[in-house]
Amino acid sequence: MFFGTFTPKLDSKGRFFLPAKVRDPLMAGAIVSMQPDHCLAVWEPAVFGEEMAKATAGPMTSRKVRDNQRLWASMADEQTPDAQGRLSISAIQRQYAGLDRDIVVVGAYNHLEIWDANTWNERFNAQLQAFAEMDEE
Repeated sequence: MFFGTFTPKLDSKGRFFLPAKVRDPLMAGAIVSMQPDHCLAVWEPAVFGEEMAKATAGPMTSRKVRDNQRLWASMADEQTPDAQGRLSISAIQRQYAGLDRDIVVVGAYNHLEIWDANTWNERFNAQLQAFAEMDEE
């Protein structure tokens, strides 16, 4: 399980240090995928496989199913962190998520999310206000 908020920096090669608190489960391998909301996700491979199976379930005769399968698979990049715990983000993924140097890595229970720092701050503040106003319905 992944929890917490971290603020590593991307280097000129598109790498960042995985936060020490969340590094161990990903050192043997990780899947980096594009997510809705213009962020990226970092998954343990087995968990990514489970989530992909759920998201792309259905008959191959369905165009929507085929499109989902292609999209999920094409957006994923298998990575192994280097000995220092750095993970590489591909150029197309950096472009999709608008990543430059300042990023935020957040725990999202069964995966990590990687956000552009400004985008995360805007979304977080909006969600925080909604959370403060939450009422059981």
